[in-house]
Amino acid sequence: MLLVSASLNGKRCWLAVVGRKYVQGVVVVIVSGGRRAPKLSSRSSCATIPQHMELYIIRHAQSTNNALPDERARVCDPHLTEIGRRQAELLAAHLATGRDLHPQPTRAWNVPPSPNGHGGYGIQRLYASAMRRALQTAWPIGQALGLQPEVWLDIHEHGGIWLDHGEGVGIKGYGGITRAELAAEFPGVMAPEEITGAGWWRGSHEELAAAEARAARVAEMLRGWGQRDEKTAIITHGAFATFLLRALLGEQAAQPVFYHLDNTSISLVRFRRNNELSVRYLNRLDHLPAELIT
Repeated sequence: MLLVSASLNGKRCWLAVVGRKYVQGVVVVIVSGGRRAPKLSSRSSCATIPQHMELYIIRHAQSTNNALPDERARVCDPHLTEIGRRQAELLAAHLATGRDLHPQPTRAWNVPPSPNGHGGYGIQRLYASAMRRALQTAWPIGQALGLQPEVWLDIHEHGGIWLDHGEGVGIKGYGGITRAELAAEFPGVMAPEEITGAGWWRGSHEELAAAEARAARVAEMLRGWGQRDEKTAIITHGAFATFLLRALLGEQAAQPVFYHLDNTSISLVRFRRNNELSVRYLNRLDHLPAELIT
């Protein structure tokens, strides 16, 4: 069962997703609701609801490929743009302090006090894909939170590290960041042994089915962590985040839902008892001014 907290006429209520159907290609969600969360504590404060793992799914900041008017000019492992670096800095400050651009955030989005008393999100584990745009987003977050980012290879973007060189050459795979480059650019980041002097990507262009299967593996691992009393953030990518949310929510491949996630957006999934998931919010961007939303 999927639980969602909502506000109705200024009062907090809970909606339980009890079914879905498809009408002319549109997903119609069937819900039941009430003032109390089913099977959970009746206390209204989100800080007092029994917690297990909280997963923050964060898309990387704007990369040079994101800003291209013509995708034919893309590079295989882009860096962040200047806008992207600013987005990452604001995201890091927001995660560390809980402050955003809105003095009175919606109650459902209030951030409970962290264990260290600083009012931030209280994130305890920080993972990033091995792609540079994700690492460059995770780096200021790690510094702001006092955490060492950990590279999780399986949360990279669909496709891997590749370029289409056109007729005569076609699609060619590249290794990605090497172990020496990682140590030089992001000192202290924890990396798996699979990142070597030749990089970490071993293939050409990853097919869609392979990316969806990888997302299913990640979702299964996260479910295994679900009973940990821990707050975890992953810095990942737009398409992969969609595949991961589909896998976590058990969506049918025949009628997939696409989750639009902007650069540095935050989405929160809470893992509860009996394999229940609570999607707290999607694509939160309150740390960014309008001119920096991409």
